[in-house]
Amino acid sequence: MYYYPLQPPYLLLFIGFFIALTSGVALSGTLKLIVQKWQKNSTESPKSNSSLRQLFVPFLGITSGICLFLSSGLAIFGFPPLLASAVGLPISLLTCLLLWLQLGSMLTFAERQGMRSLDLDSLQ
Repeated sequence: MYYYPLQPPYLLLFIGFFIALTSGVALSGTLKLIVQKWQKNSTESPKSNSSLRQLFVPFLGITSGICLFLSSGLAIFGFPPLLASAVGLPISLLTCLLLWLQLGSMLTFAERQGMRSLDLDSLQ
């Protein structure tokens, strides 16, 4: 009647979390380096496509970690492994795709308007 896994994938859950966390730290560091490079070379126009290429590998790591984390979490809570993957993969891939598009548009906006345009605290 009910599905209870004999060996829940706790290890896969922690591995997925670790992959997403370390890739997030790498993405943060890469993004900080890109912004510092933009501030040094303020006379030249930054290339957002090259910036996005530098951010692609850490973001791909975040995406794979989130996919593994979500699928394992659903399997732990009683979903059969195939159904957990069928639900977890599309949700996490779609979310990460939308975040990638948002990140690209924010980098393009910062390129055109400058970094001060993103400061929401000064709009009071």
